[in-house]
Amino acid sequence: MKLIIQIPCYNEAATLQATLDDLPKSIEGIDVIEYLIINDGSEDNTERIAREWGVDYIVHHKRNLGLAKGFLAGIDLALRQGADIIVNTDADNQYCGADIEKLVRPILEKKADIVIGERPIDEIEEFSWLKKKLQKFGSWVVRIASKTDIPDAPSGFRAFSRKAAMRMNVNNEYTYTLETIVQAGRNKMAITSVPIRTNPEMRDSRLMKSVWGYIKKSFLTILRALLMYRPLMVFTSISAVFLLLGGGVGVRFVVCYFEDGGSGHVQSLIFAILLIVIGVQSLMLGFLADVISANRKLLEDVQFRVKKLELGLLDAEGQDKRKGNTRGMK
Repeated sequence: MKLIIQIPCYNEAATLQATLDDLPKSIEGIDVIEYLIINDGSEDNTERIAREWGVDYIVHHKRNLGLAKGFLAGIDLALRQGADIIVNTDADNQYCGADIEKLVRPILEKKADIVIGERPIDEIEEFSWLKKKLQKFGSWVVRIASKTDIPDAPSGFRAFSRKAAMRMNVNNEYTYTLETIVQAGRNKMAITSVPIRTNPEMRDSRLMKSVWGYIKKSFLTILRALLMYRPLMVFTSISAVFLLLGGGVGVRFVVCYFEDGGSGHVQSLIFAILLIVIGVQSLMLGFLADVISANRKLLEDVQFRVKKLELGLLDAEGQDKRKGNTRGMK
């Protein structure tokens, strides 16, 4: 059983050494632990510190591509290096390295494919009252969107089984944390969380530069994930709003018509028709988007099979080499 711990980095020279020193060197049930750094266009000594420390792998980006791109690049290399479990942690030493054992345990026991570390939000002194409320509200929205029970959706401290990592797709450039949970819930992956500890803050968050900026980007990320993975629900909700408003205005016109012949209320009729037309169009868009989403699911399944072939997990006939089963590609 091989574990690779990956750390996306962007100008992390001040904190990387402490983060690496805190990582576990052995875990019961894990035969090999290796370390991977994603140098996402750093302009300081991040990569030199990683090399001197002795990390096993370094992904080098010539320019900063963002957290999501760095995360996927690390996942890809870890899979190619034969990782059975991949743990992602932050380079600012926010998370307690010893708790990686808690993350991988449900995967080792075959109880989950994705495990997310639940931070004690209320106990983190560096978080303001507003930030704590925003973290909780954002996690609640993600739980609704993904139909999961993950209490700390923005947490970057998480573990993936090989199978789950091969199914990861991230389309936004802001962060992978929210979208991957919605994706996992939509694909009915086994996902759970475990309580973890945090270390004192060593630098300010780079994702949350401002409260409103964080709210806007998080909202757009969740909305985009919903449009990709649950489009019918989104467009049906929009359609229902317009149809109800249109129906209400239409009822008002009918009442006025029987009271005084509808004189002077033609505008209400036109407005009602307009709202109903928008509602029907939204519903049609929902059905169309749902068909596109189904095709996306087929493409994701094809991508999963292609990754298996690339990683040597399937032979030419589509048989799973690791499990030794004889099921062909369907």
